[in-house]
Amino acid sequence: MQQDFTLTGEYIALNDLLKICGVADSGGAGKALVASGAVSVDGTQELRKTCKIRAGQTVSGDGFTIRVVGA
Repeated sequence: MQQDFTLTGEYIALNDLLKICGVADSGGAGKALVASGAVSVDGTQELRKTCKIRAGQTVSGDGFTIRVVGA
């Protein structure tokens, strides 16, 4: 699943992005997914659950890719 997410503020927390885009059922599930090492930001494994994701970044994992674009 590949999708674009339009960022309206300066950044969004990684776990919230996963929840909003439907990759995780909840913020807690998003945190667990990140903690498991299954999420990459711009091709690098990311373990910080609330990492600030900004426009221009790409978040990916098994079966999903989210491109973050500015408003």
